[in-house]
Amino acid sequence: MADGGEVKLHGFWGSPYALRVIWALKLKQVPYDYLEEDLPNKKSSLLLQYNPVHKKVPVLVHHGKPIPESLVILEYIDETWKQSPLLPQDPYERARVRFWAKFADEKCMPAMKAVFCTEGEEQQKAVLEARETLKTLESGLEGKLFFGGETINFADVATGYIGCWARIVEEITGTTLIDAESMPSLDAWSKRFLELPVIKECVPPWDKLIELNSGFLQKYLASLK
Repeated sequence: MADGGEVKLHGFWGSPYALRVIWALKLKQVPYDYLEEDLPNKKSSLLLQYNPVHKKVPVLVHHGKPIPESLVILEYIDETWKQSPLLPQDPYERARVRFWAKFADEKCMPAMKAVFCTEGEEQQKAVLEARETLKTLESGLEGKLFFGGETINFADVATGYIGCWARIVEEITGTTLIDAESMPSLDAWSKRFLELPVIKECVPPWDKLIELNSGFLQKYLASLK
C-alpha cells in the first residue's frame, strides 16, 4: 500500500467529483495528502500544470504522475490498490456499473443543474426532465440495497453524490427531485449510502454546502441581468 507522500489529491471541498475520489481513497484505506484549491477564485499553477486541458479538480497525483477526471481516477484507484475492489470481476457487471456511473454524470447531473439555474416555467420543465433521468437511474438499482447488491461498488461511489446534490438543489430552489413516493428505491439508496460511516464522515457540513451553492446561484442569476 502506498504511503501518503506518494499520493496527492488536488480538490475543492465543495466539489462532488472530488468527494467521490475521497470516498474511494477512504474505502481503500489509501493514505494521501490533500491540497485544497481556492476555487472558484484562483487555480493554482500546479493544477493548471497537471490538468492543462480541463483545468479543473480533481487531480490525483501518484508518484509524481497526474491523473485528471474523477471517473478515470476512480478506475485508477481500483486498479492500483487491489484491496476492497470496487469494480466487479464479471465483464458484464463491470460494463453495467460503468454505464450507470457515466449516465449519472452525463444525464442526471446536467438535468439537475438545469433545475438549479432556471426559474419559472423553464424550471418546471427542467424538474420534469430531471425526475425522468433520476427514475432511469433508479432502474439500475433493480430493487437492491446498492448498485453492488448487499455492498457498495464502483457505481455507488461514482453516483453517490447524486442524492446529496439533489437535496441541495431541492432546498435552494424549493423543488422536489427525489421523493420516497415516486422513487422509493433511489430515495432509500441515497439515504442508506450517505449514512455509511466512511461516506458520511467525508461529506462537508450541510450548512456550508447550502451557503456555497446559494452564492453560486446568486452570482449566476445576477450575471443574466
